[in-house]
Amino acid sequence: MIIVLFGKPGAGKGTQAPLLAAALGVPTLATGDELRAAIRAGTELGREAKGYMDRGDLVPDAVILGIIKQALSEPRHAKGVLLDGVVRTVPQAEGLSKACAELGRQVDAVLCFDIDDDEIVRRLASRTVCEKCQTPYTGREPGSLCDKCGGTLVRRKDDDPEAIRNRLEVYRKQTAPVLAWYRDAGTKVAVIDAVGDVADVTARALGALQ
Repeated sequence: MIIVLFGKPGAGKGTQAPLLAAALGVPTLATGDELRAAIRAGTELGREAKGYMDRGDLVPDAVILGIIKQALSEPRHAKGVLLDGVVRTVPQAEGLSKACAELGRQVDAVLCFDIDDDEIVRRLASRTVCEKCQTPYTGREPGSLCDKCGGTLVRRKDDDPEAIRNRLEVYRKQTAPVLAWYRDAGTKVAVIDAVGDVADVTARALGALQ
């Protein structure tokens, strides 16, 4: 079982991923985590990715998808996995589909967490993160202290309202077409109302998978 988590920035994918993973009994797999792990391990693809990053260049899809393919082939992901942030463009969806096919697997469902733009702006504008450990908080003012490590909470520049609107526009142009691609490919796509209590959203997502 391979499930792609999808949605606008701030729709709650990061909140829902561990809850859904626990309920389904499968791990999550996030691009950033796997990229950093490959670099730390010094794998061939990890070294290649580090070369791009050290030059300040974007890591190509082919390298990232290679790292994701390696991760999917590991025993820890044999029963299933939730992919968080792995697919953001149609070429990435195509590349993931090819990588899965080469492993004899496929994307079984896409969960798209849906929320109004104005609510996204309200949510993200009230979000802060710890400058040390990057733990996110909602409704905590910049300058407060992190509960985990005692670091100072800051508001990221891309969480300013104008920056959020720009990110949403990029989502509409580059990322939203991925849903149509999966539907055309015959993959189950479920749109989840992401407004409301966290537990209610989790229940809606689990219900959509049944």
